[in-house]
Amino acid sequence: MDNEKNLLFKEIENHLLKDDKPSEYFNKLLDSELFHEYPFSLISRLDKTEQSPEHHPEGNVWIHTMLVLDNAAQVKSKSKDPRVFMWSALLHDIGKATTTKLRKGKITAYDHDIEGEKLARTFLEFFNEDKDFINKVCGLVRWHMQILFVIRKLPFAKISEMKKQADIEEVALLGLCDRLGRGKKQDVEEEIENMNYFIEYCKNHI
Repeated sequence: MDNEKNLLFKEIENHLLKDDKPSEYFNKLLDSELFHEYPFSLISRLDKTEQSPEHHPEGNVWIHTMLVLDNAAQVKSKSKDPRVFMWSALLHDIGKATTTKLRKGKITAYDHDIEGEKLARTFLEFFNEDKDFINKVCGLVRWHMQILFVIRKLPFAKISEMKKQADIEEVALLGLCDRLGRGKKQDVEEEIENMNYFIEYCKNHI
């Protein structure tokens, strides 16, 4: 069975790196029994994880992840490491499955970035991936929310800590794809301006 899982891991990676619209492959993959077995279940269960309709009118976490993946596929050539970048896009909200709760009538997923780092590491370590690769992916998963925190000047921004664990330009590129994958009619130019502001602000932050 582990051999089958390793083959599926490689197949997933192939589609992440080569497809212009990876969501088409992943939506078909939901019909695969193997994809619902551990550790792939850490990803497939996102199809049952709801989101706040106010912030995510597109639907559940799986739908959002597919939109982010397709956005990421269009800009992966701008990444310094497309393999790390595309895996990060797939796993960026993996932590929502265990952190999503209904609080005072609202769906929240507090600290899903922190939980996501742990789950992404668990997933990738199952396949005995290179430590440096795992650390880079987990760094992007951990810090993908920082673009929002910095732009809005929220107290959750931890720029110095982020810069020790992740490349801020990669965080910004993933953050842009995340922002554009929300089912809303986005002002792309505004989001790109926010991304550039985030990069410059973080570079100048001591």
